[in-house]
Amino acid sequence: MNPGRSALALLFAIPAVAAAATLRVGPGQPFATPCAAVAAANHGDTIEVDAAGNYAGNVCTWTRNGLTLRGVNGRPHIPANGQHAQGKAIWVIAGNDTTIENVEMSGCTVPDGNGAAIRQEGTNLTLRGVHFHHNQNGILTSANPASTITIEYSEFAYNGTGTGYTHNLYIGHVGRFVFRHSWSHHANVGHLLKSRAMRNDILYSRLTGETGANASYELTLPNGGLAFVIGNLIQQPATSQNRAMLDYLSEGAGANTDHRLFVVNNTFVNARSNGTFLNIHPGTSEAPLARNNIFHGAGTVTSHAGTVLDHNYTGSAALFVDPSNYDYRLLPTAAAVIDAGVAPGNGAGESLAPVYQYVHPADAMLRPLSGAIDIGAYEYHAVADLIFRDGFEAN
Repeated sequence: MNPGRSALALLFAIPAVAAAATLRVGPGQPFATPCAAVAAANHGDTIEVDAAGNYAGNVCTWTRNGLTLRGVNGRPHIPANGQHAQGKAIWVIAGNDTTIENVEMSGCTVPDGNGAAIRQEGTNLTLRGVHFHHNQNGILTSANPASTITIEYSEFAYNGTGTGYTHNLYIGHVGRFVFRHSWSHHANVGHLLKSRAMRNDILYSRLTGETGANASYELTLPNGGLAFVIGNLIQQPATSQNRAMLDYLSEGAGANTDHRLFVVNNTFVNARSNGTFLNIHPGTSEAPLARNNIFHGAGTVTSHAGTVLDHNYTGSAALFVDPSNYDYRLLPTAAAVIDAGVAPGNGAGESLAPVYQYVHPADAMLRPLSGAIDIGAYEYHAVADLIFRDGFEAN
């Protein structure tokens, strides 16, 4: 047999793999709604949704893998409008490796009270630049230890039914959860962020209950897990439903086995007359680390007697540019925290040094280098603070 001819025959015997397509949605486009495009999509396709369209009540389930759906020409809004998919959500995602960018979703209610903008049932999801609000849950995921959920540059607000069992974000027992450069606020009695993941990376974000609001925990990791909480702004109002701000391992380990907690260069602000900044279950076997954090206001720093406390600030001095508007950048007179930190070091084999700092709303910039590291989520830098003086400009 001729080897070259055999190879050629084998090549033609392999079916051609279709190239990924871009499906366009909106006025004058081939598809009127996102769900119509989803129904027509193949694995790996991209769906572009024009913000000019009316997508009220456009609910569906999809099973295709590798889909990317993004809003264009602004941020399209998908209100539930009394509809839901499978009694679960506006969109139920059963496909794997999904990316959703730049969409707004709101108003999902279902009979069992657990309606979500997105119910994630597949493996791996990335949300980028989304705004989920006024749903029973913002996002609700199933348990899938093989899955990574990544959320960045996004906002979650006013989700929850008022029962305390529904939340702005509720991440089930997944392998890894990454939440960065994002903003969660005003959950209705529930938590601003709840995750049962085996590993949690909570980075450079703003978790603020805010004045008059009634959310419970700002951040709860009820089954522990390996957790890196670095560079965040975490604020509790006087009207919070719960005294604790960061809750760890309060519901038992479940399937999680690694219980190392690293809390580094965050700014915690407690507006209650009492409380606990770090509510860490006493059964946590590994000594938690809290380094270079601001614990501003009244309350106990940690409930865990073995917590390693290193170069933190506690007290109520005037440190912040505009605390009434949650602008926790440092005043030039904040001598108690400027250049007062220590090298963050490493934890679980990874650097604990903050690389970014939060820019409002739901953005980030590189953390400037200026002398010794400052305590808290922001590095005071005269030039950078002049450029970003209104807190709304990103690098």
